[in-house]
Amino acid sequence: MEDETMNITSATFAETVMPDEQPTTIKATIDGVEMSVPMDLDNRHYKEILRQTEAKTLVIQEETP
Repeated sequence: MEDETMNITSATFAETVMPDEQPTTIKATIDGVEMSVPMDLDNRHYKEILRQTEAKTLVIQEETP
């Protein structure tokens, strides 16, 4: 099922606990479901976010306070 394209309508780097930490998750809406996606190459949702970002069809936004 990895050939299946996911409809990702939003992606935002999740806020970290400490201001100087790098994000480890992305808050995304995928196929109409809001989810927290770990930034892990073994995660199929993260791989699809990266694929769509590279294809310039998705931009990961920064978290705004």
